[in-house]
Amino acid sequence: MVTPAAARGAAVPAVRTVLGDLAPADLGVCNAHDHLFLRSPRLPGQELDDAGAAAAELGAFRAAGGAAVIQWTPYGMGRRAAELPGLARESGVRIVAATGLHQAVHYAPEVLERVRADLAGLFVAELTVGIGGTGPRAGMIKIAGGFHGLDRHARYTLAAAAEAQRATGAVIGVHLELGTGALDVLDLLCGELAVPPDRVILGHLNRAPDLVVHRAAAGAGAYLAFDGPSRAHHATDWRLPEALAALVEAGFADRILLGGDTTTADARSVNGGPGMPHLLNRHRNRLELALGADLVTQFLTANPARAFAAPWARTPHAGQTSPPVPGRATDPPATT
Repeated sequence: MVTPAAARGAAVPAVRTVLGDLAPADLGVCNAHDHLFLRSPRLPGQELDDAGAAAAELGAFRAAGGAAVIQWTPYGMGRRAAELPGLARESGVRIVAATGLHQAVHYAPEVLERVRADLAGLFVAELTVGIGGTGPRAGMIKIAGGFHGLDRHARYTLAAAAEAQRATGAVIGVHLELGTGALDVLDLLCGELAVPPDRVILGHLNRAPDLVVHRAAAGAGAYLAFDGPSRAHHATDWRLPEALAALVEAGFADRILLGGDTTTADARSVNGGPGMPHLLNRHRNRLELALGADLVTQFLTANPARAFAAPWARTPHAGQTSPPVPGRATDPPATT
């Protein structure tokens, strides 16, 4: 059983990047959900595993005005944590890594069997000690629901994430399959498992533009991530201004996050796709026409700064006797 962070004394809220803890106000324009590296048997031949392409993508994002990227790639899906600190330094883009576990279909059975004994402990270790035991620390927990509900695997991983959240204060980002099951997730996480709603980010809500569900989730206190622009078949771009305007009108402008969610090599801008720059070069402009520049700036800056900040317990890395210096990597990188 992991120990609640409150019992150890919590620190001032900070965003935990791969180069150390950062004051939320310093996060800048943030892509709240994307991937620099990703590997899954569900996407054969489309792996994001090219460090050079990742660097070029970050450079293009930086040139478009971006300052931070939250990589939602969880355990066992090719995060390449060893590459992240160097990419952050070279690009000038702040990077937050994830711990967590995706749907079972993304893993070999033996991988799931290996982590099942103490999944919450794995999450806590990656958040407080480092990925792989020595690498940069994760700054969020990424898990997944099912299609219009929660299967046994989802319930198990949500329970582990809740335990890790209580121990660390980290935010939990939830992949919603085609945008569905948001309220099922909140019922379990925030109802039965008592996770504070403002420590939950519901991802992919743009893929199911149900304004009633959006308002209910925001009203519960969760953050809503609208990510993956340019996927017209997911009803992302053309319905998004309407969905966001409804949330703003209902008083939930402070719950909205925007992200790119690049998941295949072909989708990268350096390979001719929209990639990370699309969020700022095209998507932002379109939303500004509908909602105004001030609101869109809030979605990209103040909201993610608040969502990803946590009052981290002052737990040193392995081999350290004091907390890490903000903005500087203190551990050798890992590869998980």
